[in-house]
Amino acid sequence: MSLSSIHPTLIDAGGNQAAPLYFRSGSRSLFGWLHREPGTGSAPIGVVMCKPFGYEAICAHRSMRAFAEDIAAAGIPVLRFDYAGTGNSEDPDPKVNQLETWTEDAIEAVQELRRRTGVQRVCLLGFRLGVVIAAQAAMRCGGDTRLIAVAPILSGARYLRELRTIQLAADAQVAAAAPAAAKAQAASIAPAVPDEPGAMQVSGFSLSAATVAALAQLELATVAMPQVPELLIIDRKELPGAKVWSDALTQAGAKVRYVALPGFVRMMMTAPHFSLIPQPMIAATREWLQIQNAASSAAATDSQQQDSQSNVLRLACGAGAAQSLTETALLLAADPRLFAIVTEPPQREAGRRGVILLNAGATHHVGPNRMYVTLARQWAQRGYTVLRMDLAGLGDSAVRSGLSAGEVYPDAALDDIRSAIDLMRERFGVTDVTLIGLCSGAYHALRAAGLGLPVARVMMVNPLNFLWHEGMTLDGLTWLGFVHNPRRYVAQVLPAKFWSKLLTGRVNGWRLLKLFAQYSWVVVDSFARNVARALRLPLPADLGYQMQAIAARGTEMIFLFARGDPGFYLLQHQAGSALQRLTQKCRVHSIDGADHIFSQTGARAQLEKLLSEELFARPVPPPCDTGKGLDSHLGREQVSE
Repeated sequence: MSLSSIHPTLIDAGGNQAAPLYFRSGSRSLFGWLHREPGTGSAPIGVVMCKPFGYEAICAHRSMRAFAEDIAAAGIPVLRFDYAGTGNSEDPDPKVNQLETWTEDAIEAVQELRRRTGVQRVCLLGFRLGVVIAAQAAMRCGGDTRLIAVAPILSGARYLRELRTIQLAADAQVAAAAPAAAKAQAASIAPAVPDEPGAMQVSGFSLSAATVAALAQLELATVAMPQVPELLIIDRKELPGAKVWSDALTQAGAKVRYVALPGFVRMMMTAPHFSLIPQPMIAATREWLQIQNAASSAAATDSQQQDSQSNVLRLACGAGAAQSLTETALLLAADPRLFAIVTEPPQREAGRRGVILLNAGATHHVGPNRMYVTLARQWAQRGYTVLRMDLAGLGDSAVRSGLSAGEVYPDAALDDIRSAIDLMRERFGVTDVTLIGLCSGAYHALRAAGLGLPVARVMMVNPLNFLWHEGMTLDGLTWLGFVHNPRRYVAQVLPAKFWSKLLTGRVNGWRLLKLFAQYSWVVVDSFARNVARALRLPLPADLGYQMQAIAARGTEMIFLFARGDPGFYLLQHQAGSALQRLTQKCRVHSIDGADHIFSQTGARAQLEKLLSEELFARPVPPPCDTGKGLDSHLGREQVSE
């Protein structure tokens, strides 16, 4: 059953309406969110947001939403969207010049905002590389377009050097963290390289050779932009660099407001679960836009156009034009409002098997490196219905009452997962459900299985915890470094230099002692639990017994770790001897050359291959009453290479 009939509107915490939608940009479909204040009529000006590139966009997702909600609350409609090949949008040819393609996407987003809201004047709001895209689009849109530039990229060549440095640092970190045996094995494996000479892979995101060449020639500081008469430039306070561009624009006749404000690093260069919303930047943006809105002489038309199928995307599947995947943006629950995207297979292959992908930490529903989007579309082509969701308080879902946004280990996540399972079973006829998550998502998947939710298997990628205790925070998991390599920490306290720092207060001795104590307790507890299991003594909160109970209910458990990830050693400590007794229902895989979120191309390909092998080497469930599904004679599928 299709969910296209479900009303897709979300009410954000700030009170303004936000509706998910797809719209066309040339031959591609793009995904976006339209934010607007209900009952305010048409504003003379609207905003199109152009996000940054790659991992910066993942980190800044929460802040992008906060910008949009705050601006919309001031009565100014906002369209935030995903460029082609990013987020939930359709993929373009991988060899295109992404700067040009994304500029075309921004221009189409401007037209879409005008069509849906009636605004005549548009301000493009860009962040980092998004400033380049917004500036190029503003010059081509004409019509007295405005521009807001947040921490702009001024030199493409300098930006490319920065990206290469980031990738080299990531490669070095992975190499340093790998055990000696894994390093020797990895040395014999040819490193993954981009498919196209001259292309780049940065933190799991790709830039084509044409894009790299275009960036190498880019010097935004020299662009006068006569078509854009008014600009707001928000520079990063800790490392300002855009004043020279501001001065050049002013000399060229533009009216420029330049400010340097704090918040950039915690918004865009900090992992999603630790990122902070830059309130001073948002306040400056809202104030400038309100002035533009009040002074605007453009007459808005009262347009409220809504397409009945705007929350549905159809993607070509196979050679036949009649075959297509269907992606639907929808709500799982009304209170709290939980957002998800469901990818359905072609109707002739509609099956009874489904996958639910859970947030990896605070990363929204596209997953690390956009991995969830890729997997959902691949698996749907082979008959699975795949739902990728945002738990309450994460991504594009509303915050649960009494909690704060960004909490990645809330107990109430089980209620959200239950809502997703119910929807898959009741509306799609899915009877065989697999839960998959990375990091905290892996923890929630195991907990759901442990509490008896109706799932056939759980696949857990790099879980960092298995027995979460009330009141703990992510900071409380820093002792996991000891689980990975306790000798490293012991070696650090032996030199006299360390004791000198300790005595002079440059090292937090109490914190270090606490970490040693936490790790020591894990070792002692693990030994005691193995003894108790051998004597068949019941133990409270025992991971081994919990896993045995899960297996007894027929649920499979698959663990996948980056080799050397601390969760692997923690699993050995906490599950102990039970792991050896669960070989039929529990499998553990290790992957060389990977970091925690599998940002390395080769390691991520291995992870995706293992996930697919485990998923498709499962017996097909018996026919259900709906008559839908893969033919039962298929038996056990084989993974196609």
